[in-house]
Amino acid sequence: MSGKGKLYGVGLGPGDPSLMTVRAVEVIGEADVIAYHSARHGRSIARSIAAKHLRADHVEERLVYPVTTETTDHPGGYQGAMDEFYAEAAARLAAHLDAGRTVAVLAEGDPLFYGSYMHMHKRLADRYDTEVIPGVTSVSAAAARLGTPLAEGEEVLTVLPGTLPEEELTARLAATDVAVVMKLGRTFPKVRRALEAAGRLDEARYVERATMSGERTGELADVDPESVPYFSVAVLPSRVDAERPVRPRGDVVVVGTGPAGPLWLTPETRAALAAADDLVGYTTYLDRVPVRPGQLRHGSDNRVESERAEFALQLAERGRRVAVVSGGDPGVFAMATAVLEAASQAEYADVPVRVLPGVTAANAAAARAGAPLGHDYATISLSDRLKPWEVIAERLRAAASADLVLALYNPGSRSRTWQVGKARELLLEHRAPDTPVVVARDVGGPGERVRIVRLADLDPAVVDMRTILLVGSSQTRAVRRGDGEQIVWTPRRYPEA
Repeated sequence: MSGKGKLYGVGLGPGDPSLMTVRAVEVIGEADVIAYHSARHGRSIARSIAAKHLRADHVEERLVYPVTTETTDHPGGYQGAMDEFYAEAAARLAAHLDAGRTVAVLAEGDPLFYGSYMHMHKRLADRYDTEVIPGVTSVSAAAARLGTPLAEGEEVLTVLPGTLPEEELTARLAATDVAVVMKLGRTFPKVRRALEAAGRLDEARYVERATMSGERTGELADVDPESVPYFSVAVLPSRVDAERPVRPRGDVVVVGTGPAGPLWLTPETRAALAAADDLVGYTTYLDRVPVRPGQLRHGSDNRVESERAEFALQLAERGRRVAVVSGGDPGVFAMATAVLEAASQAEYADVPVRVLPGVTAANAAAARAGAPLGHDYATISLSDRLKPWEVIAERLRAAASADLVLALYNPGSRSRTWQVGKARELLLEHRAPDTPVVVARDVGGPGERVRIVRLADLDPAVVDMRTILLVGSSQTRAVRRGDGEQIVWTPRRYPEA
């Protein structure tokens, strides 16, 4: 790089020239060439921020965007037009660098945070000595102008471009603690709808031209969509110490955490858990949910489902927003039935109740093993705590004789030790001894173990309440692949009689 000039990406901050860093001012003062992007009208926000630091002998390179919307007649479309523009702009800057001149490319905010400078950086930094001067981002400026904490403690901040598809925005806004949505302007109506669909509109704040002339802040729900410029952001600030709304009546949402921890939660479930005033559930399942300031947690034993359901409904009657936490899917041998049964009583008829799905233990175990549930299957609980064993046995025989794959829940516990052995005997009346059985324990957890055994070799001693069994049909195949891994799958096509 000897004899060549140096490239600088200079972050100017959010707009107020007094928020430029000392280093940014130094670099601008020492540079030979000042480059900045602008639209066709020729005005450049970046240049206006740095204006008082520009010298009369500075060489100015105005990089004029060919288009500012996605409407173009370029043969490569919008992306083709922009790629060609960035290549030409980089070539112009490279000519200065090759001549030994120092080039400072001005960038609003931070150069590598949704900035145009990065397109120059990617094309030039591998060929020239380069330094990036960080700048105060619009995210930080917006939070400062709102005067409210942006993220605190273990809260997760998500920064989103408003150009994302509406459903994607909704899912991400629902799942995160704190968020900033950038690039509003024409995307504002979509962003507003996404915030509303995610249940976050009442939290959302609006910041326009933070630290600049014409700054505006307020509740996002009150903003006229026609008045929103590109340089504006939507902010979902910290929930720590936020006042919870007073409601005449709350609601109950029953959520499934999946078979294990946070990786198995859906965005919708994350949103419901984050929005709740109270969490109610079996203590083991509550432990999977992150602790949030201001939330109350009500843990209890696994055998008090009815009492737990009524307690949740009573909290909702007092204006609380309640999440009843269940493992797996709440509608599969879990809490949804208990809550809905209690909610059917006349005294709770006016309490809104929703059920959100979760990843089931059967689906999780099947995915670990391959695709044993690839054809018709039946789900049966081996627990005789709520139904007689005779009913279980009759259903096992019926499903086995129909040649269905079986997902067997609650196969055994410390107090129930004989059911697995008896079920194996019943199934062997209809299934071959070498029928594949997936024995999956603690899927997704630290003690995960998934094995594939023959039905005849199924050992009841290795089965407990954290285990689920998937018993193949006559068509299910267990195959050992080239890497030694054994997979199980059930063909989608069933042979004709």
